[in-house]
Amino acid sequence: MYAAVINEFGQVPEYRQVPEPEAPDGQVLAQVRAAAIKNIERMLVDGTHYGSAQMPLPAQVGLDAVAVLPDGRRVYTGSAPPAGTMAEFIAVEPHNVIELPDDVDDAQAAAMPNAALSAWFALEFAGQMQADQTVLVLGATGVTGGLAVQLAKHQFGAGHVVAVGRNPNRLGTLADLGADVTVRIDEDFDRLGQTLRGVHEQQPFDLVIDYLWGQPAQAALGALANDDLTAEYHRTRYVQVGETAGGTIELRASVLRSAGVELIGQGAGSVPREAFARVETEILPALFTALSSGTISIPTHVRPLSEVAAAWDEPTDSGVRTVLVP
Repeated sequence: MYAAVINEFGQVPEYRQVPEPEAPDGQVLAQVRAAAIKNIERMLVDGTHYGSAQMPLPAQVGLDAVAVLPDGRRVYTGSAPPAGTMAEFIAVEPHNVIELPDDVDDAQAAAMPNAALSAWFALEFAGQMQADQTVLVLGATGVTGGLAVQLAKHQFGAGHVVAVGRNPNRLGTLADLGADVTVRIDEDFDRLGQTLRGVHEQQPFDLVIDYLWGQPAQAALGALANDDLTAEYHRTRYVQVGETAGGTIELRASVLRSAGVELIGQGAGSVPREAFARVETEILPALFTALSSGTISIPTHVRPLSEVAAAWDEPTDSGVRTVLVP
């Protein structure tokens, strides 16, 4: 069979013939239908992720996929290193999979879970979101940010969603997918802060989901601050998830003293085991149902697995995920 393989870290995966995987007791050989290229896999291949140590070289690439079992069931399944899902076949445990609705597209089913789970945990666990709250998504034009907008509005019942991002075309799409207000980021971060302050004064933010950090986060946090000693308390839970705009910020101490800002991070190390225990039994089935009903969607760019080397670092439109199809 053919698979995406690396010989050393930092190398772009190659399309190469490899032996078919063995299926130990309790596992079966499944035919892969689609596997998405995600940031975590790029980090693993670069050798910059702590999970890279679990990949003995040469290594096949890919953490999850849509596949068809020998009994005909079409499923979503994961595969931890050193196994790789960007291949024609993978060995899976047939009782440890998520069966997919018939009307869910292979590419969307492969592209959605990683980003949607991150957004779900940011909203439900870290954000402690309640229905009718006002939610600001900073970095909404990215893949995960776009799903956070949709889930906040349609899954968790947000009363008001503010989508903030750079790409004006994607912001326009998000306005159709659940965003009540859209704010474009340019290089004038003072103006961004002033705009967000105005929106916050009209409809105070209960929750901020931040995929950017850096200067956009400085602007957003500054917009939450109060200059009036008699200002009324309003709780805003600020969830830091990503850092695509920078790994550090300058935060004035007065921001935290003058407003009800609760700053918290969300990542693999900050989600308890009992929350992860709900993924296969509750959260992923709910997400695939939402995908089936059209409640959420994710744009994809499909390429043959044979073109993995070209697709690996290929630029895509904002919010679009590349999916490989054997």
